[in-house]
Amino acid sequence: MVGVESEQRPGEYSCKSKASWGRSSLPSAGRAFTFLAVALLSLAGCTENRLKEPDGKSPEPRRPTLGATRTNDVTPRIRFVPAAAGDVVGVVNAERAKAMAGQRALLVYVGAGWCEPCQQFHRAAVRGDLDGDLPALTLLEFDADRDGERLRAAGYASTYIPLFALPGDGGRASGKFIEGGIKGDAAAKEIVPRLLKLLASG
Repeated sequence: MVGVESEQRPGEYSCKSKASWGRSSLPSAGRAFTFLAVALLSLAGCTENRLKEPDGKSPEPRRPTLGATRTNDVTPRIRFVPAAAGDVVGVVNAERAKAMAGQRALLVYVGAGWCEPCQQFHRAAVRGDLDGDLPALTLLEFDADRDGERLRAAGYASTYIPLFALPGDGGRASGKFIEGGIKGDAAAKEIVPRLLKLLASG
């Protein structure tokens, strides 16, 4: 059997086993001892060994990518609050008072389960992927299909979703909003600069 060595790259862990077998002129006891020794060496070779970088230094330990993990004791800066039933103006005013008390910005957010940019943004925000890009933000969450009529009554209407809208002083729509988004993995990041401009305009 020909010895096989796995491909290795700097900074990766390796597991390699190399052994050659063939006829031997050693006595049977010697062959048994050799067999045992090779087996032990083969097992030892499969332990987790940190490779060295080309300069001889040990590489930095790998870190999880952004959003890959999140500890339970960390709260995302973006908070989704499902809208309560009733008049939208009253709901907005109640949530804005809570947001101001917590030194958070408030936007009316309208999405839908079938809207890909909505879902991409929602998942990224919940994972905390956008925490470094946006301020502490409360999104008062409405469903475009379920809440469409009462939203329009308060002036929160749009052609596209997701809709992010700044409420006016009385709780009705201020007329300042952004809407729509792109599909794909970049959907959340594409929304961020537009959100920042919207928040700055308030």
